[in-house]
Amino acid sequence: MRKILVTSALPYANGPIHIGHLVEYIQTDIWVRAQKLRGNRCLYICADDTHGTAIMIRAAAENRAPEALIADVREQHLTDFEAMDIRFDNYGSTNSPQNHQMCLEIWAALREAGLVHEKTVTQLYDTQVGTFLADRFVRGTCPKCGKTDQYGDSCECGATYSPVDLIQPVSTLSGTTPELRDAKHLFVEIERLRPFLTEWTQTGNHLQPEIANYLAGHFLGEPLRDWDISRPAPYFGFEIPDSPGNYWYVWFDAPIGYIGSTLDFCQKTGENFDSWWKSPETEIHHFIGKDITYFHTLFWPAMLKTAGFQLPTKVHIHGFLTVDGEKMSKSKGTFIKAATYAKHLDAAYLRYYYASKLTGRVDDLDLNFTDMVQKVNADLVGNLVNLASRSAKFAHPLGLSAEYPEDGGLFEFGKNQADAIAEAYENGDFARVCRLVMAIGDKANKFIEESAPWTLKKDPEKQSRLRDICTIALNLYRQMVIYLSPILPRLAQQTAELLDESAENWTFQSVQTPLLGTKVNEFKHLMQRMDTKKMEAMIEETAAENGTNEETPCEWNDSSEPLENEPLAEECTIDDFGKIDLRVARIVMAEHVPEAKKLLHLTLSLGGEKTLNVFAGIKAAYNPEDLVGRLVICVANLKPRQMKFGLSEGMICAAGAGGKEIFLLSPDDGAKPGFRVH
Repeated sequence: MRKILVTSALPYANGPIHIGHLVEYIQTDIWVRAQKLRGNRCLYICADDTHGTAIMIRAAAENRAPEALIADVREQHLTDFEAMDIRFDNYGSTNSPQNHQMCLEIWAALREAGLVHEKTVTQLYDTQVGTFLADRFVRGTCPKCGKTDQYGDSCECGATYSPVDLIQPVSTLSGTTPELRDAKHLFVEIERLRPFLTEWTQTGNHLQPEIANYLAGHFLGEPLRDWDISRPAPYFGFEIPDSPGNYWYVWFDAPIGYIGSTLDFCQKTGENFDSWWKSPETEIHHFIGKDITYFHTLFWPAMLKTAGFQLPTKVHIHGFLTVDGEKMSKSKGTFIKAATYAKHLDAAYLRYYYASKLTGRVDDLDLNFTDMVQKVNADLVGNLVNLASRSAKFAHPLGLSAEYPEDGGLFEFGKNQADAIAEAYENGDFARVCRLVMAIGDKANKFIEESAPWTLKKDPEKQSRLRDICTIALNLYRQMVIYLSPILPRLAQQTAELLDESAENWTFQSVQTPLLGTKVNEFKHLMQRMDTKKMEAMIEETAAENGTNEETPCEWNDSSEPLENEPLAEECTIDDFGKIDLRVARIVMAEHVPEAKKLLHLTLSLGGEKTLNVFAGIKAAYNPEDLVGRLVICVANLKPRQMKFGLSEGMICAAGAGGKEIFLLSPDDGAKPGFRVH
């Protein structure tokens, strides 16, 4: 029996759980339940991430103590998780005495190893709110790729940087432009651990191959930057004992929350703490999103190694959630809270749909509502539950046969899927689990259709055959539900009650032996078809929660989302604007830049012999051959910039969020190259 400790990233205690968060918690919950079904000892540890500027600011705005705020949010989170059938063995808080104790222990180890040093930092400061800004509270344009609306420390392109390097930074707390100020900060020098981190990340299957390759290509081939571990007052968190007036940065004590919550569990249960975090016999598995890869695969192992804690056996990293191919959107009603979802729809629908999409890779997961309705109704209702509904009501007065009838190898087929399904669960390939289980259902439903128990029911002399048919059908249904019980725990409980047994006693071995000679309880409805009207009501309520369903005076009903994502810049004067020379230009040459993922090489004609050489980040949105001859607007007096691909002498104007959502600006008919835009 394996001994396994599993964590998810800690939800931040400043807002509700939404369907994007649920990808990770459902994924982790399924993996943990599968381990328990296989007979392993597996703990699921989590906690609220409670420290930082955002908590402090919100609590002050609501005129209450931060401790009161995080207590309320904790209850909301636990209610949301329970509604989605997510079950933790312990749910703690990073503001707990146990977490403070673990922070002190790890900090002392870092100090003793000589990895901590102090230096002056120039940091962004929000003058309106009166606080230094943590990375997550600054957004701006990535200094590496030029993508707008990116976080203060990292971009979707994979680049990491300091918030002060952002182009046109904006405070998310006030919407104002922050100013630069100096402050004393403490840093952890993880460069000294680079040999260890290189070995740990590149060997031992601790990471998915694409993540290991990403770290090797982006970080480990050059010196690792020091980790800024402190924040000056005012700050809600733990004050650093040997640096009064400074507080541990939230990203220091948040992952330590995994350990602190485990200590809390051990103190409640009397278990030995060291057997979980300081024993090579215990496996540690982290489930996280790809946006926090850097912290969990470099900083976190460095801290654990230095302090003598068990290193992660594996960090399971997943992609982002999109809805109908786009980012979750408040204006479109797709930024759905877990509580709103649970009010309208069965948790089983989302758990199964996410499972059917999760493969163990780092790919983004798209929630397509039309596809979700079709998959849920076909797989869960039409295939799985249909098997029980077409047999259990006939079996109730008869019970199950004392001996298993001849079924043409159907039960054996289901039994033989056990190893493949167990392996798929282990690898996080829940999509394969769903496919393998539904294959059992396809065969079982064909058997039921051919056997027609509803016809046998009418003939008193064929009740023995009817019992045999129902025995086969319900045992195949039971196999499917046991296999899917990590994904559908509520249906598993209902099924166990139907068959007069306990789901808590089920293991992977339970699918090997048929259930015989027992009673079948009265059939109760197990699951309804997914109703599109309820789904639409959920989306409408979400839009109403975000204030986006009100009538607008504009007949085109344009969304406010683009302006929300990228607020207006500071005012400028007409003199400021006059410095920018915008001209109409014609694209006379366009070609790919083989070495660049996002750039096209363009030659712009301003009329006559005047041309500009431009590298534009529009590769994802436009084919070069479609651009030649097109009129565009360009910044014609931009200072030339030497790039490794060549000299870029200008910039073409475009709108959009980036990636494929880029739209070139063009003049009306009649405009000519060289015309100035006023």
